[in-house]
Amino acid sequence: MDAKAKDVAMQLAEDARQAEWENVSFTAEVFKGNFRWDLIHPFPAQSPEDRKIGDEYIEKIRPVLEKYIDPWQIDEEGEYPREALEAMAAVGLFGMKIPKEYGGLGFSVTNYARVLGFVGGYCAVTVAYLSAHQSIGVPQPLKEFGTEEQKRKYLPRLAKGEISAFALTEPGVGSDPARMSTTATLSPDGKHYILNGDKLWCTNITDPKTTLIAVLARTPDKVLPDGRKLPQISCFVVETAWPGVERVRRSRFMGLRGLANGVVAFKDVKVPVENLIGKTGEGLKIALATLNVGRLGIPAAAIGGGMALVEDAKWWTSTRQQWGQPVGKHQAVAKMAANYMAQLFAMKAMVQVACSFADHKNADIRLEAAAAKYWCSETLWKMYDDYVQVRGGRGYERAKSLYARGERPTAVEMGLRDARINRIFEGSSQVMHLIMAREALDTHFKLVMPILQPKPGQKVSKREAMMKAAGFYSTWLPKLFVPDTGGHLEAANLNDRNRKHLAYAAKTSKLLARRLFATMAKFGPKLEKEQIILGNFVDIGVDLFVMGATLSYADHLMAANPADQSPQELADLFCREARRHIEGNFRAVKSNYNGLYNKVTGLLMDGKLDWLAAGAINPIPPQYRDWQKNDYEHPAAVKAAPEAPKEAA
Repeated sequence: MDAKAKDVAMQLAEDARQAEWENVSFTAEVFKGNFRWDLIHPFPAQSPEDRKIGDEYIEKIRPVLEKYIDPWQIDEEGEYPREALEAMAAVGLFGMKIPKEYGGLGFSVTNYARVLGFVGGYCAVTVAYLSAHQSIGVPQPLKEFGTEEQKRKYLPRLAKGEISAFALTEPGVGSDPARMSTTATLSPDGKHYILNGDKLWCTNITDPKTTLIAVLARTPDKVLPDGRKLPQISCFVVETAWPGVERVRRSRFMGLRGLANGVVAFKDVKVPVENLIGKTGEGLKIALATLNVGRLGIPAAAIGGGMALVEDAKWWTSTRQQWGQPVGKHQAVAKMAANYMAQLFAMKAMVQVACSFADHKNADIRLEAAAAKYWCSETLWKMYDDYVQVRGGRGYERAKSLYARGERPTAVEMGLRDARINRIFEGSSQVMHLIMAREALDTHFKLVMPILQPKPGQKVSKREAMMKAAGFYSTWLPKLFVPDTGGHLEAANLNDRNRKHLAYAAKTSKLLARRLFATMAKFGPKLEKEQIILGNFVDIGVDLFVMGATLSYADHLMAANPADQSPQELADLFCREARRHIEGNFRAVKSNYNGLYNKVTGLLMDGKLDWLAAGAINPIPPQYRDWQKNDYEHPAAVKAAPEAPKEAA
């Protein structure tokens, strides 16, 4: 990407961000050296009234899942049963997040997350149907940005069981929307937009019940003061029954084999102007705002995935004998099993905190939602990978194969394949690092960038910006050097070990802020290129968030049932492991060989490492080596983004 294209892409991303923080964010404060224990303690537990609603609904859908859905058969055949979708619609599963006045169930974010977790412990494909429809599909952007007419027209249909999808990714566009090639051109009479383009990996699109799509497309460019053209992305509700909407092809994957995901093409589709969500140019902002809450679906389902194997882990570690004792007595196995349990405990804590923030709207959840999505998806993958190892050959063997020869079946290998996509869905882990790093640096970015990289026409002079920055840092920096013993952090039900973890988290928050500031001063604007270092800092902040949530959760459970000491042990183990990760990340910031990664990859890209594969056979079988001739998979639009559509006169 040349410098100009990079600047445009960065500007587009910056414009799409929510510029101001309407409420405080626990994680954002952690990055600033302020461990706001008061935001997560007392633990924001679900109210008894709301919990009762969730409990009753989960019991209502349990027989539906068990009667109509065989996850192992779906995985084997790659097809999702029609009758299951009808049964799910009948009990309102597709209307959980839709308000009651539009025919939905009007669930809280917490209950929605609980249902996804419950379903996720049984069938990950079903979660994908529900989450793609409600977390990122048409209901969420309409709820937040739609007109009353749009809501009354579409939400009742979706609540009754029609399915929706979200179309952003293209063959040549992933996390870089500046290169989007799908266009929406206003017709000469101003009554509709003409939509053209292809969208890739659109979940739910190949299912006949999917009738509505939230589509992001380019509308006329915005001309900046310096003459550059800034792409404008807009969001539309598109009906699949309209002429020109073509479900081109279904994609097949490593896991989630029943997923109705594929390619959709738009060829001169007439989209009424009243189907524009929000205003022109607000599409990316709408997508990001939708994902702020929508991303909680993945960590919620991850909890279910983790819970699914607890009973099996108990059985296996206690009954499987090796060298005269249960395998759980062997320390190498005990380490993996124990970390599994502690990590599941931490998942429950952080997701509940994030969902509570979303329900009560008393905190900004940008960082918490991104952190939950990132940490839970990475952790679940590691949990499953470790449990496959604990199970040995019986972990690698498929469930129906185990059953066929009379052994207790476990679908851990299917869970491993299904869980892998969560590290990519709705923003890869690497993209999550960048998003969280940008938000973590927001205070500094606003203060320093007007000095280091002043924009044409910026409102404050360089001198004024310097004075403002000096005023802030003269009071902020000294506070970071005041020792924090954590004595002011109340947690009456935690034991000494866990109170020490709490004090460590508060102290380390200040250290994180100091080191982050020092690294900014060292690299200046070039810090954006140090993605690994930024990732190290993000991981430290995320670990501190999870530690805080876990300790608050343990304190809450101990208050409710002091006789059960297990939360103390789970919190202690998790925090010990988290502290080790944190110290490792601090060391990696200070001493690393990140530049060598760039150097060796440069050698690969320049063809100077071809000798490593000399004599190897081409792993692509001969009959597939003509893949470049496939015009659809590699359309001309991928090679260079087209000019933005012209606004009709």
